[in-house]
Amino acid sequence: MSEAGKGTPAPQAAAISIEEFQRLALRIGVVTAAEDHPNADRLLVLTVDVGEATPRRLVAGIKGSYQAQDLVGKHVVVVANMKPATLRGVESQGMVLAASDGGSIVLVTPERPIRTGSIVK
Repeated sequence: MSEAGKGTPAPQAAAISIEEFQRLALRIGVVTAAEDHPNADRLLVLTVDVGEATPRRLVAGIKGSYQAQDLVGKHVVVVANMKPATLRGVESQGMVLAASDGGSIVLVTPERPIRTGSIVK
């Protein structure tokens, strides 16, 4: 078995329809700035260009696996139609997708370069 196939299986999630999946606005973004969250040890505040007139601010719980300075220029997948949420006093305008095996967190990124704002489907 490959290294990627080892470990505990993920719990089974409830099935959704294709229409429910299509409600997600998944976009390719590029991190243009990143900094430690001023009020939280495990959060980073990212500025992400998702192809709109103004970059978005996203708060992500990835600090244990990533350093802020290493994220600038990285392509990520963003849920662009999340309702804004305030996390420890900082508004987050979307969600960056990541995978976790319980021990580490890995950002979901495109395999090859693709235009900022591209739709993930």
